[in-house]
Amino acid sequence: MSKPLAALCLGALLASCAGGPGGTARERFYRSLKPQANPSAVIATELAFAREAREKGQWTAFRKFAAEDAVMFVPGAVAARPWLSRQENPRQPVQWQPHQVWSSCDGSVSVTRGAWQEADGTTGYYTTVWQRRGRPGDEEKHRWLLSQHDTLAEPLAEPDIIRTQVADCTPGDLPAAFDAAQADRDANADAMGLGLAEGYGESRDRTLVYRYRVAPDRSRVVSVFLRRGDSMEEVLRSEVAAPAGG
Repeated sequence: MSKPLAALCLGALLASCAGGPGGTARERFYRSLKPQANPSAVIATELAFAREAREKGQWTAFRKFAAEDAVMFVPGAVAARPWLSRQENPRQPVQWQPHQVWSSCDGSVSVTRGAWQEADGTTGYYTTVWQRRGRPGDEEKHRWLLSQHDTLAEPLAEPDIIRTQVADCTPGDLPAAFDAAQADRDANADAMGLGLAEGYGESRDRTLVYRYRVAPDRSRVVSVFLRRGDSMEEVLRSEVAAPAGG
C-alpha cells in the first residue's frame, strides 16, 4: 500500500473513532456507563438473599444484605443492624419469592414485593426497598434499606412471570407537593422526636420515592411512588394493622 493511501486510511479510521454520529468513542463509552434500571439484577439479588437464608440462616442473611442505615419493623421501626446483631437464627427460616419489582429510571433504588411462607403454614407478603451501591461500570451490588411484611389469610397468587415496572426518565424536580411534604416531615421529626417513626427516601434521579409512617399504636403505612410524566403515581401502598394486644 502506498504511503499516501495508508495515511488516508489511517485518517479515516481515526475520524470514525473520534467523531461521527453519537460523539467520540470516549463520549459513547462514558454514556454507556450512565446509571440505568436493571430489574433483573434486583431479582437476582432477592433470590440470592432468599437462598442465603435457607443455607446460612434467616438473620444471617438479613445482616449480610442490609445497608448500614437499614430500617425494619418489629413491629415498631428500628435500626436493623443493631436489632439483627442480637438475633439468633430460627431453626426453620422463612421462605420467600419476589413477585414484582418497581425501579427508578437510573436503577439507584428499587422495590420488591412478594410472598413468604413459614414451616407452620403461616403465609403473607413482604415489601423490600433496595439501594444499588457502587459506581456505574462496577459490579452491581444491592443492599436493602427497608424491610416490612404482614400475614395474609390466603397466600398470594404466584404470577407466571415476575412483573417489572420502571419509572419514566423525565428530567426535572419532584412535584412541589412532594418537596413540601418532606420539609414538613423533617420539621415534625425534629420538633416531636419522631425518630424512625416516619421515613422518606428517593432515588438519585428522583423518579422513585418511598415513605412510611408508624402510628403510636404501631400500625403502619408504606407507600411507593414512580414518576409518570410530570407527576408521581402511587404504585404500592401497604397498610398494616396494629398488632393484637397493643
